[in-house]
Amino acid sequence: MTDISFERVPLLNALAQDEQSTLSHIFRFSRLAAGDTLFEEGDLGDRMYIITQGELQVFKAMDNEPRLLATLREGDFFGELSLVIRDGRRTATVKAAQDTQLIAILQEDFHKLLKQRPTMAYAMVQELGERLRHSDDAAISDLVEKNRELQQAYEDLKAAQAELVEQEKLRHELSMARNIQMSILPKEFHTPPGCDFGARMNPARAVGGDFFDFVRLADGKVGVAIGDVSDKGVPAALFMAQVCTLLRALARQIEDPAEVLRRVNADMAETNDAGLFVTMVYGVFDSHSRTFHYARAGHEVPVLFSATGEAQALPYAQGAPLGIFPDSPLDVQSVIIPPGATLFMYTDGGVDAMNAEEGFLGLESLQTTVKDHLHISAQELCDKVLETVRSFQNDNQFDDATLVALRVQPS
Repeated sequence: MTDISFERVPLLNALAQDEQSTLSHIFRFSRLAAGDTLFEEGDLGDRMYIITQGELQVFKAMDNEPRLLATLREGDFFGELSLVIRDGRRTATVKAAQDTQLIAILQEDFHKLLKQRPTMAYAMVQELGERLRHSDDAAISDLVEKNRELQQAYEDLKAAQAELVEQEKLRHELSMARNIQMSILPKEFHTPPGCDFGARMNPARAVGGDFFDFVRLADGKVGVAIGDVSDKGVPAALFMAQVCTLLRALARQIEDPAEVLRRVNADMAETNDAGLFVTMVYGVFDSHSRTFHYARAGHEVPVLFSATGEAQALPYAQGAPLGIFPDSPLDVQSVIIPPGATLFMYTDGGVDAMNAEEGFLGLESLQTTVKDHLHISAQELCDKVLETVRSFQNDNQFDDATLVALRVQPS
């Protein structure tokens, strides 16, 4: 028989000395190693236990997963419920959290003990009541926490749903904005006889700040424009729409390209609260003389390709973007486009296209692509160059890209 310190067992420490001595003879002593299972939930129970040393854990199956209900230590008793309930089944699983020593009281001895010491039954009922209170408190606390988590999850779900609705509305609005922006660009290029025009604009986002335009003028002349607003997205698109509308109206009233851009600049500088600006080339192409008389406002210099593919950078002077200062300087030039030659204009989204290795396409590569495709139509040329730009950046477009080609057919 193993000695037991009754003082460390609240259920037994009130017993008289002779009663403690009597109990010592009916105790069954056992040991559990850490990790051992004493009994499983649902097992038939024929004894109760008192811990004399060590630590046990009590688990209850919930949603097919074991859940820790309590940790029992020296002096705690357990297993008595299976001795008093009708079916005698264990209501939980008990495992050793560390090496543990136990004493067991068999069912028949348990009932004799309660008859001899009714106060023990009272003490057990008190302990069971305390356990039940703690269990109820824990259950209520758990329910409150779960309710809080559910409420938070519900609020998060509502917020996520509202965000999805807003995102869908934004996508729809951006799609409409893209359609509106594309409708601003000309669908017909008013190409004079003996000429071939092409253009393509591809925004980096749903909408962008690049633009081009072909304005039909009198006497076989066409106003041709390409521009690039500083910024991308919706602000640039709104600024672009304002510039396009103003440019188109002025181009029909004023023949001189430089004066058109001066008027555009004056208006934009006066109303430009957003601090944006626009680079632009606007010129008048005379199909009879094959002359393109243009003004350049800080934009990339046009390139002239001969019928055999030689690229010629056009002369240029100082020219500043529009919309910043009231009197921005302009670069005013004229070029005659020989038969079979192509005048090519572009925005910086073409030459500054960047690949995954952060390398730039560059003007030389752009010119090589144009030279390799001068045998196709001006529109196909723009499409092919844009395809090359997009392929180079592997569809990771960071800036709007716009291309315009003016070709005079061979005689």
